[in-house]
Amino acid sequence: MGTREDIARAMQEGAEAGRRGDPPTVCPYRDLLRTAWIRGYASTAPSPTEGDADDD
Repeated sequence: MGTREDIARAMQEGAEAGRRGDPPTVCPYRDLLRTAWIRGYASTAPSPTEGDADDD
């Protein structure tokens, strides 16, 4: 299990990946830190439907 610092770092790395537009499959973790990374990623990654609306 990760320490608080490890969890915070994983969340920050996930957020950075989301801002860069990296796919979520680039997550380097396999445990609790994976959950933290995904939370960070999800906090900044655009929604899959964002920008897909048809404006008639």
